[in-house]
Order: sequence, then structure tokens, then C-alpha cells
Amino acid sequence: MKQIFCVIIFSISNLLFSQQTDSLEIDTIIVEDSVVLPKKNSIGRQLVVDGKQIVNNIAHSYLSPLSWEKKNWVDVGGVALGTVLFYSIDHDTSKYFTERREKVPSVVRKFGDYFGGPQNNYGITSAVYLTGLFTKNDKIRDTGVLMISSATTAGLLQTLSKTLVGRARPGAGKGKFYFKPFSGEANYRSFPSGHTVLVATTMFSLAKQFSNPWVKAGIYGVGLITPLSRVWDGAHFFSDVFLSAAISYFVVEGTYKYMHMKKNKTPGKIAWKLNVSPNMIGLNGVF
Repeated sequence: MKQIFCVIIFSISNLLFSQQTDSLEIDTIIVEDSVVLPKKNSIGRQLVVDGKQIVNNIAHSYLSPLSWEKKNWVDVGGVALGTVLFYSIDHDTSKYFTERREKVPSVVRKFGDYFGGPQNNYGITSAVYLTGLFTKNDKIRDTGVLMISSATTAGLLQTLSKTLVGRARPGAGKGKFYFKPFSGEANYRSFPSGHTVLVATTMFSLAKQFSNPWVKAGIYGVGLITPLSRVWDGAHFFSDVFLSAAISYFVVEGTYKYMHMKKNKTPGKIAWKLNVSPNMIGLNGVF
């Protein structure tokens, strides 16, 4: 299993390195003795900057409903309707998946559970971020920031929801209508799915970095393993994983737009700012 994760981390880094950066930011260009040198933050300084960005991303996600427009509420209504529809057939879908559990290779089910574990998932997202940080690759670093921000935002939300709702897991044998709020017992933390939230935010964030539909399809295909494995194993109902994936999608979308709002303000144009001092010329440019 560790070998599988090494391959995944290597593949993520390789794919990101192979993509051309959608936007290029040059904080400062120093022209001295006819040599042009880009100035970048030190690793420590960049770590602080990204930490603040993550906090801002999370705060923005939680406060954004205050400024939602009609289309946003329509999306919420669509997710709510979908959840209710899947809830109405939870007994049938749960029976269908659990009956086919033994036909699924155990390595696939174990991978789904392992991939969605908090310690493992955050290990992957942290690896992506640190790769970008130490190699000074802004695209990879920004992807890591997006992953960590989205996973934390959606993760905290699902943790609170699990406690408040207290829905019984399919494996508890209580049925889809049994709820025990604030029990704290593992058998009553089915709604929504934490494993699905973490994997979905990771894969949605990664897929945002590519325009190739085949690459996106491959990413989504790997991401589907975890929610399906949770239903196969009787850990969650289908409505649980549906809502989790929907929450993750909208959190990632909102966070991505917030992070790139200023970068994409004047696409295709270059904004320059010249700073002059007695012994050097500073030129700030955003592509």
C-alpha cells in the first residue's frame, strides 16, 4: 500500500511539473549591472504567506453564504433535492452494494479506505504543497494550498454535521431512519462521509489544474474508489457520499475562484510597476 501512495505522489508531482503555468507572477525584478533576477520569497516567508492564505480561504468559504446570489441558492436546492432522492432509496442501494462487496478485489477496497484516511490524505496534500514550496514551483504550491484549504473547510463542516445528525451507519443494522445525535459513537457518524470529503477535495483540486478531459477522467476515476468502497463496506449510505462529494465540489470551486480572483483580473495583459532607487531599478510585473 505504501508503494501505491509513492506512485500517486510521484504521478501528481510529475503531471503538475509537465503543465505550463496558466499565469505567471513576478513579484519583483531587479535590474542591476545589466542582470535581470527574479526576486522570490524565502521558504520561511512563503510558508507564512501561504499559512495566511489558507486561513483566509477557510474564512471566505464560511462567510461566502452571506453574499450568495440566486444561482448559488439554486445549487444548494439541487444538492438538497439530490440528497433527498438518494435518501429515499438508501435501503436498496446499500443492499445492492454490500451484496457485491466480495466481488470487488480486496486491494481496491483497502485502497479506498486507506486513501480517505485523514492522516494519509493530508500526507498526500502536504507532499504536494511541500514539493512546490521547496522547488519554488508556484503552480504546485498553489495546488497544495487549494487542497489543504478545501480539505480543512469541508472536513470541519462534515465533522460538525456528523455529531449533530448522528445517523446510524448501514453496518449498525438500525436502518436508514435511525439517528442518535451527539452520541459520539462510531456507529452513529454516517452522515456525511469524512473519507469522501477528503478524497473529493483532493481530486477536485487536482483536476482543476488540467484542461485535458482524459487526465480529468483519470483523476475522477481514482477519486471514485473511496466513496464506493465506503458503501461496499457498509460504512455509509449512498446519500452520505453523494452529499459529501457535492460539498467538496462547491468548496473547491469557491476556494479556487477566490484564490485566482486577482490573478485573472486582467488576463492576457501585463501590469508593470517601476521602482527606482540610487543603485538599482525594481520592476514589478504580473502576467
